Amino acid sequence: MPRQARLDIPGALHHIMVRGINKSDIFLDDQDKQQFLERLALNLADTKCAVYAWALMSNHVHLLFKSGEHGISEVMRKQLTWYAMYFNRKYKRSGHLFENRYRSILCEEDQYLLTLIRYIHLNPVRAGIITSLQELDCYPWTGHSVVMGQNERDWMDTDYVLTQFGTRLKRARTAYRKFIEEGLTQGHIPAFSGGGLRRSHGGWSAVVSLKSKGEELKSDDRILGSSDFVKNLLEEIAERDNRQFNIRRSERNISDIIEEQSKKMGISRREIKSGSRRQKISRARSVIARICAVELGMTNADIARCLGVNTSTITRVLNKPENVAK
Repeated sequence: MPRQARLDIPGALHHIMVRGINKSDIFLDDQDKQQFLERLALNLADTKCAVYAWALMSNHVHLLFKSGEHGISEVMRKQLTWYAMYFNRKYKRSGHLFENRYRSILCEEDQYLLTLIRYIHLNPVRAGIITSLQELDCYPWTGHSVVMGQNERDWMDTDYVLTQFGTRLKRARTAYRKFIEEGLTQGHIPAFSGGGLRRSHGGWSAVVSLKSKGEELKSDDRILGSSDFVKNLLEEIAERDNRQFNIRRSERNISDIIEEQSKKMGISRREIKSGSRRQKISRARSVIARICAVELGMTNADIARCLGVNTSTITRVLNKPENVAK
């Protein structure tokens, strides 16, 4: 069965997991970890992505991202490609360093933000690398020490994390630390490594109970959240995909429309896209714009992009009643 595509949408909370191939180590010393974080800082610049939690383990990485306007794929591609080249060059090896695909679980923020932050930051404790919260406070390879003010990573959004616990810095840190401490006895939580019906609803017994009440449950292995969250998110993604498909289809069709009108009016395609304000050319663009808007349902911005003019130009000509395609 083919694997599903990642859900990579702007403004979404993602729990990202990166593992070494065959569970092999991807960090052999502290310098490797430092290089990974420094490169991450560079790749995050100007992306409008936010990082709320992270942990570097010997053979895997956890990141809690809120994606920017272009999603997370580009950031992760740059990050993992660069680090694999760095690692192979340093240790004189070749071949793949990571598993074929990093895992990205899209999470319902209201329900899972804080528990995911705690789960990720406690990774070294669960693994036995450190044994106390006092050690974790200063441990440099998770975001916990940054939230506690013991280490500095400008690219981590600690302000957003702390505002979940209070408006005053000292009190917020105290409340945050207490919240982390309450999770010290927690073990591995499978739900945080993947979504799906059972995990999103707290086990099969909870699922059976909900179904027995006649509740319709929606789930997806790529999403961790309530049934309503999954349903709304999938509908949003479907709407976005349909819109992008229509735009791509329109781009193919607008080419035919430009060709048709250029022949009809004795104007070359090049002239229509030149931005010229000659009356004959402006008239041709107006006719094409009207057809694209009415028959293809294209937005003014998409029409403008295809015709090589500003969106305001298309808006202006479409608002004139005399611009009716004949």
